[in-house]
Amino acid sequence: MSLVVYNTLSREKELFVPIDAGHVRLYVCGPTVYDYVHIGNARPVVAFDVLYRLLKRRYRQVTYVRNITDIDDRIMVRAADNRETIDALTNRTASAYQSDMGRLGALTPDFEPRATQYVGEMVAMIGRLVDKGHAYVAEGHVLFSVPSMADYGRLSRRTRDELVAGARVEVTPYKKDPADFVLWKPSTDQQPGWPSPWGRGRPGWHIECSAMSAKHLGETFDIHAGGLDLIFPHHENEIAQSRSAFGHALMAKYWMHNGFLNISGEKMSKSLGNFFTVHELLEQYPGEAIRLLLLSAHYRQPLDFTHEGLVQAKATLDRWYGALRGRDATPAASVPQAVEEALSDDLNTPLAISAVHQLGDPAALRAGGNALGLLQQDAEAWFRWMPAGAGGPTDAEIEAAIAARQAARKARDFRESDRIRDDLKAKGVLLEDGAKGTTWKRG
Repeated sequence: MSLVVYNTLSREKELFVPIDAGHVRLYVCGPTVYDYVHIGNARPVVAFDVLYRLLKRRYRQVTYVRNITDIDDRIMVRAADNRETIDALTNRTASAYQSDMGRLGALTPDFEPRATQYVGEMVAMIGRLVDKGHAYVAEGHVLFSVPSMADYGRLSRRTRDELVAGARVEVTPYKKDPADFVLWKPSTDQQPGWPSPWGRGRPGWHIECSAMSAKHLGETFDIHAGGLDLIFPHHENEIAQSRSAFGHALMAKYWMHNGFLNISGEKMSKSLGNFFTVHELLEQYPGEAIRLLLLSAHYRQPLDFTHEGLVQAKATLDRWYGALRGRDATPAASVPQAVEEALSDDLNTPLAISAVHQLGDPAALRAGGNALGLLQQDAEAWFRWMPAGAGGPTDAEIEAAIAARQAARKARDFRESDRIRDDLKAKGVLLEDGAKGTTWKRG
């Protein structure tokens, strides 16, 4: 069956046809690592992880790149505030990010480049832009000349005035045009910096992704994805840099963007007290429950993220894992057709989830869930999860209590049997008696 994706560049759904039929290349913008990532940062990771899984089922070779920005002014400020080195901060937060995304069921990208490892490539690309007249040097800075690109703004479709007003650029006297943006800027002795033909300095944000994508995916590639907020200026500027440096009509053939995430109907904000990091949410809810909620709305639509939604997502997974409990856990050889068709229509995850609800066969249920990055674990392990710091009896204590209850029932001491069951229930452990014995789960 054909794969159709919505291309932000054309504002239309398009049939996906890779540049190279045997090799699909995908780039997703990753985080700037100065702290634990918030739940909004997780949405593109989860959404485009579903795309990566789908592409891997369809094509012989898929290369997935998701970068880490480890040089940024916010990083410099946070490191100074913490009285730690930039390397110590970025290593710690990058490691936490990778761990947290893994707990959300995200597959590891084929490449996860860190910006600081590709400064040489950035300097070379900036040099090409200067040589071709698309960039100029001014007071130790190198800036991209927006007027040098005739169709700048094609992705965001902004007017000239909107491009100038919305650009994340400093007000500086040395810019030739208000829309011009920084490719390279000088560093003080106290700031991180690298040698360049324009003096010691550091790269601008946009050039990082252009250089890293070109290094791992080539001068043109199939899909570039990220959050809706990155369309302008970040992705617009990536296109300008890459196309101008390499002389191609396209940087990426398809541009895919996920919608915004709100918390209980409001924009996430620390001042409103509704700012949640993935790390803290994982202490309260299983990673698959968070993932299911993130997939419950179409990736291009706004998503309202609530604690009630997380509770409901966990209850759904309880039902699905309950259907797998004590059954053969091997997934079917192929994804159920209804699930695959939904995902092939621009990653329609809500429709795919609805299709999973209709699956009665355990093998099909497992395969359908796996296509969404769900039902990835043993059913017994799922039911034994508990929030961090929740207390309660350990697995061994529960098993001992069940054994004592079985002994009481065998001795026809039903009062003691009921007491043990009720005691466990009061501690958040529910027992289920069946033909194959007693199973348990944490409520």
